[in-house]
Amino acid sequence: MEADWEFEVGGSAPIIDVLWPGFVDLRWTPRSAHDHVSLILNLPETAHLPCLAGTLKKLNAEHSPVWTSKCDFWPALQADEFDPDEMDAPTGNFTDAVGCYIDLLPRSNQQWQNPDAIASSCRDLCTRLHSFPLRCSRVDLIIRRAQIAPGPLDMAITAYITACAPTKPEAMRTLEAALAGFADALFAQSTLQ
Repeated sequence: MEADWEFEVGGSAPIIDVLWPGFVDLRWTPRSAHDHVSLILNLPETAHLPCLAGTLKKLNAEHSPVWTSKCDFWPALQADEFDPDEMDAPTGNFTDAVGCYIDLLPRSNQQWQNPDAIASSCRDLCTRLHSFPLRCSRVDLIIRRAQIAPGPLDMAITAYITACAPTKPEAMRTLEAALAGFADALFAQSTLQ
């Protein structure tokens, strides 16, 4: 799988706002255990991209190094919205492309305390993703400022996961595999410190 990361924190760069009006807290806790899965399954994004439910469940699990605040799914990417060469797509294997994004927040306030720490986590995650044998897919990790609670801005990551294929069903299957590989690679980092 192809993967890369970058900072996008200056000037008018987007800020991840956890306090947005539609926020649904998907983090597993003993108190939320009874409706944890139903919260995930009731998201409009998981209705359109069912495989996203398993990824969100894993990323918000009790021992996950992160939690999520927002996601979206794009059922069709235009030709100018993805680069088949950057997805390791064979010639002619990119008629259809799909994608999604997930905002990732640190589980602990001891994580990602400075730019070097979050950059190191992104480099490590990209290394793990590169070892996942899946062509026609890509993960882009964008480090952003985040408003997690009232007060100073923290750092977080928007992960863009894209996939392409000669047909829409194949692109969806590749995206499903990319999401599973992404969650496994992220979870394997255990602490993301």
